[in-house]
Amino acid sequence: MPAATTRCPEEMTLPVFGAGFLGIEVFNPPWDIIFLPLFNALVGIYQILFTDLALAIIVLTLVIRTLLAPLFVRQIRSSKEMQQVQPLVREVQRKHKGNPRKIQEETQAIYREHGVSPFAGCLPSLVQLVILLPMYQALIRISSVVSFTPAEGTEPAFNAFLAANPAIQSLGNNSFSIPFDGSCVIPSAYHAFLPLNCQLITPLKLTEAIDTTVPWLGGINLAVVDSVFAIGLFGFTISGLAILAAALQFVQVRMTMARNTGGDDPTAAANQTMVYLFPVMTIVWGALFPAGLMLYWITYTAYLIVQQYFIVGWGNLFPILGWQPRWAPAPEAGLTARPRPPAAPVEAAAVRTQSGSKQRKRRGQKR
Repeated sequence: MPAATTRCPEEMTLPVFGAGFLGIEVFNPPWDIIFLPLFNALVGIYQILFTDLALAIIVLTLVIRTLLAPLFVRQIRSSKEMQQVQPLVREVQRKHKGNPRKIQEETQAIYREHGVSPFAGCLPSLVQLVILLPMYQALIRISSVVSFTPAEGTEPAFNAFLAANPAIQSLGNNSFSIPFDGSCVIPSAYHAFLPLNCQLITPLKLTEAIDTTVPWLGGINLAVVDSVFAIGLFGFTISGLAILAAALQFVQVRMTMARNTGGDDPTAAANQTMVYLFPVMTIVWGALFPAGLMLYWITYTAYLIVQQYFIVGWGNLFPILGWQPRWAPAPEAGLTARPRPPAAPVEAAAVRTQSGSKQRKRRGQKR
């Protein structure tokens, strides 16, 4: 009886779930459910728009933002409503200081009374994150350059894989150039080396590699970290695209930020921190992620700023360092007192009856 054989993970081939479906030969859920539509859309727009990757990223971003516009409109309006009730919330915090339970109850009552949902803005942020990660992966795939370091002890198997696939070329420093076309049956451990055509629908199959450089942007390569508009500072590379993205993000967050009226409000302090923390993080990401992702972020944020302007105007963007331009109106003040509900008709009639009785009683005493 022959001995049973086991297959190492390096020898297992990728499952071909989508073979024959619109020409997609490799489909691995659940990740590819989100990734493949975005990847195919980017390649399709690239081919339509004169093989210009920058224009493809910009157009795809505008399409995504337009489709998600209703969600973000709700988020912007929710942010404005939250700003308006913040003075009431701060008054509750001052009045019931040291009583967290009472503060929570009164705060929830304010939200219910004014129809404000603190969680209305969560869904758009989650959707934004879900799209950002596949976009990053799509840019890595489109570049046809893979960074790969085999795990310890798997070097012989990896070298055998490279020998069996001579179209994969080593670029040094554990970087490899993969072909845009080739066999789609490869070991699952080396999914990163999958040719692009294996996950493109038939009308979008490539006949040549995608050009990731953009002449009208100074020849920048969108598949790698920005080096054209980069600035070296103390050994750290600062991307010019990342600086622009950070500036736009500052404007976008500041427009919907609650006004800082002083005091010990932890919510206001957290908002002030976010205004500066997010742009700084964007600059750091610019030194780590491809320039194409920064271009996506610039387009995405610029669209959001325009959308916010048509809903809340300049919001609380100004004043900046005491500067308040004449063409920008002053920020709206929030609610300063909780509106009292109108008296019920029955209660009002009872009050008038009691008042009339007292007056008749006084006239009787005088007589």
